[in-house]
Amino acid sequence: MDYTWDLSVLYDSFEDSRIEEDFTALEQGLDRVEALLAADMGDREKLEAYCDAAEDGFRLSERLGSFANLTLSVEATNAAALQMMDRLETLSVREGIVSAAAGRYIGSIKNLKDVIASSEKLQAFDFALLSTAEQAAHIPDEKIHPWLLKMSLNGGNAFSNLRDRLDATHMVDYRGQSLPLAAVRAMAYDPDPAVRKDAYEAEIASYKKIEIPMAACLNAIKGEALTMIEAEHFDTVLDKTLEDSNMDKATLDAMWEAIREALPDFRRYLRKKGELLGHKDGLPFYDLFAPLSKGETKPKEYTVEQAREKLVFEMSKFSPEMGEFIAHAFDNRWIDMFPREGKGGGAFCSGLHFLDQSRVLTNFAGSFSDVSTIAHELGHAWHNRCMKGLPFMMTGAPMPLAETASIFNETLLAHAAMKEASPAERFSLLEGNLMETTQTMVDIYSRFLFESAVIEGKKTHNATPEELCALMLDAQEQSYGDGLDKEIRHPYMWACKCHYYFSGLNFYNFPYAFGQLFGTGMFAQYQAEGEAFVPKYNKLLRSCGSMKVADVAASVGIDVRSVDFWRGALKVYVDEIDEFIRLADTL
Repeated sequence: MDYTWDLSVLYDSFEDSRIEEDFTALEQGLDRVEALLAADMGDREKLEAYCDAAEDGFRLSERLGSFANLTLSVEATNAAALQMMDRLETLSVREGIVSAAAGRYIGSIKNLKDVIASSEKLQAFDFALLSTAEQAAHIPDEKIHPWLLKMSLNGGNAFSNLRDRLDATHMVDYRGQSLPLAAVRAMAYDPDPAVRKDAYEAEIASYKKIEIPMAACLNAIKGEALTMIEAEHFDTVLDKTLEDSNMDKATLDAMWEAIREALPDFRRYLRKKGELLGHKDGLPFYDLFAPLSKGETKPKEYTVEQAREKLVFEMSKFSPEMGEFIAHAFDNRWIDMFPREGKGGGAFCSGLHFLDQSRVLTNFAGSFSDVSTIAHELGHAWHNRCMKGLPFMMTGAPMPLAETASIFNETLLAHAAMKEASPAERFSLLEGNLMETTQTMVDIYSRFLFESAVIEGKKTHNATPEELCALMLDAQEQSYGDGLDKEIRHPYMWACKCHYYFSGLNFYNFPYAFGQLFGTGMFAQYQAEGEAFVPKYNKLLRSCGSMKVADVAASVGIDVRSVDFWRGALKVYVDEIDEFIRLADTL
């Protein structure tokens, strides 16, 4: 069977004549919207025509952008794809200008709710239109907005691209070899403690070669963020991120309060892991991802066929429809499975909404973790399926909710594996789960603290590499505490995490904690309600782009502004920590 994905549903190749036809249609669509906004007609008629034009534009952009992006994710140096991406990026400036003009118009309609109520077509777009009207107050002045968009190509976007090139080309001197940074960082998972320690020390030492340009990139991107919130009339960068996420600060504060309360428990896990590895004063950073096992049980390895069988079997217990969906994804080349030269690392899911399909990239090597990764990404694909038939405008699940289905699938699979496991296998599964969850809770909290401090400091000066390292160590102290060895932490985590460098997308951290805990809370509801929960769950997924975060949660009886909800979700992991420590002491 072919385990590369099929992109022929988009275009036959980069020579396909339909590409030029679609670029032309996209440009003409922008002309159409501009003419429409200037036309003298009633608001209802104009809005209906705008929605039609916008949907056509979204379809064309998704088709063109997906073909270029998906190709580059498996062929990083594909010249035709790179050229196509440059073309799309340039076109995005004009798209931004036209979108802003539409936003200003929609925001100016005094009786917008009445206009929407008068049209069956507009009612299908109600949340998107009302949200656009709310956000109109934050669109920069018409005279400066085009220049801000154009300057971003040579400002934040340029520094973001520079950061990526620095990272991709950075070589580390490891035991007399010159190795890519990614290869050395991957040694953190090596079973040999000497390898982990030497790789960590080589990595830390290597950042001296790039710390100055990396710091310049970070300062420039956060400086642009502060400039943009002035132009967009936000009080803080965080306020903008929350609005973009359809989330309020009361929800964020409740989640952080619960996570802070649970930090001592995660530190108990870290200290116990440190003890098992022979450390007395907390876990040194280089052993944060050290593999642990009890007994001689060798971890099971899976073929792709076994992974497919396992996922179809387990997900069918939740919903036969989901099981059939997963089988279809495997059998119809939705998944690009194996690592190869030129293919990006990690994993992701990309929706093709206009085709009611998705594409999943993974780098499968046969471990249970790899099977879990496929479950995670196919959770995103199922989320996309649940939005079938909705307008493009209503499918934009904000980051905090975008991880709901993926985390749910992971949790469902892990729960099934736990039930079948021996005590030694259970210990290994718990360790793997807690290792990842510690990153999502504890490390994500440190990233939020660090980014907050960097943005605040940028109001007065550019932070030096030494200052950035000090801020990172302070954030790690507040989050990891005595769980980590005070003398062996990671002051350069700011240089190796790409999330800090996304131009126009700040605080790309708390949504991961939200998604992890919200998905866990969803699974707890499923355990309590059984089959009756399934239609409620699918309805929730369908509504993620149609309501505010708090309203989506309330639709299944969850109050995300209540600390108690987050405490309940975290208790799942506190209980796992207790069991991990018990098994560590008894096996």
